[in-house]
Amino acid sequence: MIKLSDIDGNPYVGVYCAASDKLAIVPNSAHPKEIKEIGRILGVQVIVTNIAGTTIVGCLVAMNSNGIIVSNFAEKSELTHLPQDIRVSKMEEKINAAGNNLLVNDNAALVHPAASGRTIKHLEDVLGVEVQRGRVAGIDTVGSACIATAKGVVCHPRTTEDELKWLSELFKVPSSVATLNYGTPYLGACAVANSKGAFVGSRSTPIELGRLEDGLALY
Repeated sequence: MIKLSDIDGNPYVGVYCAASDKLAIVPNSAHPKEIKEIGRILGVQVIVTNIAGTTIVGCLVAMNSNGIIVSNFAEKSELTHLPQDIRVSKMEEKINAAGNNLLVNDNAALVHPAASGRTIKHLEDVLGVEVQRGRVAGIDTVGSACIATAKGVVCHPRTTEDELKWLSELFKVPSSVATLNYGTPYLGACAVANSKGAFVGSRSTPIELGRLEDGLALY
């Protein structure tokens, strides 16, 4: 299921929201109708909280069904809103905007190439998956360039065939290229998705939605 919408009047909904197959996190500024729709489309519980005192939750949070990684600027009071039955930890790195710098599903994760060995081990412990360093289409902020779910990975349109093959092997799902929001190549900024649905920026075209639907197998 795919839904076209905005968050706070902004079509870059992936900047503001993060999701896994178990839950979604949205900022305090989100309208109650938007919160309800995100829960319905993604089929998950929705947690409402800012992270690091800001509304850009999608930039600062990365998660899968096993764990949640947040920016090291996240406040303790904010983290109390997150479920107690899933591991939550901070990304103690200079590159700590976890949502921008980490691409993850329940099979694997890809992190900014400058991430330290200590961070790699920490991410593997929290997320329960293999973690590799790398870039996609020459972009270090892999979480902003791509979207990964349990059914597929969609990537920046300049992603090469060799990269698509590598991503498919790493994440154990098919990979493809797409754009959203009328030609924007940074997929992670334009949508929040899981294996059940996608909440997509309102500027996206029917052709773009078709490619996203195919790429994430949202039939």
